[in-house]
Amino acid sequence: MPNRDIALEYMCIERDIFNDDLGRNFLFSKYASGNIFQVMTNLCIDYLEQLRQQTIETPELISLLAGYQMLPQLYRELLIDQAISTINCSPEELEEAREQFYQTHNLAEESQRQTWLQVQGMTDTQLLKLATRSLLVEKYKLATWGNKLESHFMTQKPHLDQVVYSLLRTREIGTAQELYFRIKAGEQSFAELAREYSQGMEAQSGGLIGPMALSQPHPQLAAKLRACQPGQLLPPSRLGDWFVIVRLEQMLPAKLDESTRKKLLDGLFQKWLEESLQGLLNKSRQQEVVTAR
Repeated sequence: MPNRDIALEYMCIERDIFNDDLGRNFLFSKYASGNIFQVMTNLCIDYLEQLRQQTIETPELISLLAGYQMLPQLYRELLIDQAISTINCSPEELEEAREQFYQTHNLAEESQRQTWLQVQGMTDTQLLKLATRSLLVEKYKLATWGNKLESHFMTQKPHLDQVVYSLLRTREIGTAQELYFRIKAGEQSFAELAREYSQGMEAQSGGLIGPMALSQPHPQLAAKLRACQPGQLLPPSRLGDWFVIVRLEQMLPAKLDESTRKKLLDGLFQKWLEESLQGLLNKSRQQEVVTAR
């Protein structure tokens, strides 16, 4: 199928006349500008113009948003707008945010921005607001939780510390004990024996696992690793259906660097957002019940 037909079929906006060659040729001549992506853009813009001419009352709009599962997202964005409404930025910060947004979305030229606005159904004012929104959100996070990061980091540190360790597992205690003594005596390397005898996915890496968050391994295993020194080989112990031999290779304590700060701020923001959204949805449901009565 020619590219123009693929584009028109995917958009399929004017379905009634798409099903025959004459209809396809009509649509192509109506929208084509020599670029297949422009054809799709033109189709989308034309369809949006048709939608704009329709009048949708508020109750119907709410019902449509709920039906499309978009109502929680709308509430989420409204909560964010309310939160950042008191955040201020310098003109330089706003200009930098706008330029970065334009570059990211390939909107450096005015013609590109106008086409994008048509497709999105947005105004220039809405575009400027969208372009600076991420900046305002980041400043809100810092203003709200920035002075709490150190204490929050200390409570989260056990979940942020990372570890590298070697693991060999088998279902037979006798095999586990024999392999442990071979490693301890230096007869064979941990990696060599893990590749040959370990019965888990770690065999492919010679038993080496990580770096990974210390909160990810089995709690019993994590506790053993926390109590180890790098290079320490632990004798076989039972873990579920397995007998495991473990050696701590490296402990990587978390640091409150810029990457960790961002991760913590993002987590606090998302927690606040989810809790606020749930409260808003609960209130909305309660109002619906009262109205129904």
